[in-house]
Amino acid sequence: MTAKRKHEPLKDASHLYEVERRVRHAARPGFHITELQLSPTQTVPWHYHTAIADTFYVLDGEMRLFLQDPKQEIRLRPGESFTAAAGRPHLVTNAGKTSLTFLVLQGIGDYDYVPLV
Repeated sequence: MTAKRKHEPLKDASHLYEVERRVRHAARPGFHITELQLSPTQTVPWHYHTAIADTFYVLDGEMRLFLQDPKQEIRLRPGESFTAAAGRPHLVTNAGKTSLTFLVLQGIGDYDYVPLV
């Protein structure tokens, strides 16, 4: 896919998109757990990770997750989870009318964020 080669990997992408809250709960070599809170209008834009998977676990609200390669749409409610494999482009949106709070477990491997937009 040529779109994956348009952008360089970043070690920190927090400046690329706005969230209501971002808290790092754990950080070990090759593994992170971060809590994110998105308003109904906020989005984590299209991106992928070269060597790590993202596992999303919804705490409150409703998540709408779009994926490519293959194209897929997932909706998650509190207590549900989904893993986006390394290299698989994905976008996260809030599918509800209130804040979405979720954990993202990232690993195991070196973190990077490759923006696609």
